[in-house]
Amino acid sequence: MTLAAHAPDTLALFPLRTVLFPGGRLSLKVFEARYLDLVSSCMREQQPFGVVCLLQGGKVRKPGAAAVTTRFEPMGVLAQLVEVDAMSPGVLKVRCAGGARFQWTTLQENRDGLWQASGVTLLPNDPAEPPGERFADAVQALQRAYAALAQRPEAELPDEQHFDDAGWVANRWCELLPVPLAARQQLMALTDPLQRLGLVDEFLRSKQLI
Repeated sequence: MTLAAHAPDTLALFPLRTVLFPGGRLSLKVFEARYLDLVSSCMREQQPFGVVCLLQGGKVRKPGAAAVTTRFEPMGVLAQLVEVDAMSPGVLKVRCAGGARFQWTTLQENRDGLWQASGVTLLPNDPAEPPGERFADAVQALQRAYAALAQRPEAELPDEQHFDDAGWVANRWCELLPVPLAARQQLMALTDPLQRLGLVDEFLRSKQLI
């Protein structure tokens, strides 16, 4: 399946305590009825859903629990289904690929608790920029990290690797580095891939990782 070429009229949102990056991978265990319906709909219509970073509230609704206001970041990333497997009755294991970043103008919470965004706008993909000599150390360190991760059976690595692309390198480092969710969201939202990689490079040097 391929990502929609244009922004959908409406987009179902999946708030999570994580930040999905374009070109990244995300594995989910889905068991709530509203999200099982979301996955079924996306499979049937070959459409993505939107992953947004959850700021307040829970992605899982607990019966009898007091209502908590749900808040999430105003920018997310499209998630395209790559693989869906039934783990057990009523439980799906889902693998997704990160697509374009998006924003919206209005939100609506459906009666089943599923959030729906309208007025969706897709942000442009990162322009192709080589890392250059300035970021050669960051690139080489990521190559070493990926070589080590590839030895782990549980590792979720992108199928395609683009170490010659600054935005791709920055995004992959952002997924690996132990930084707060707020900082990860800010990095994802940066439109200049060289600026994003520059901040990553500064962090790596400050921790003596390169």
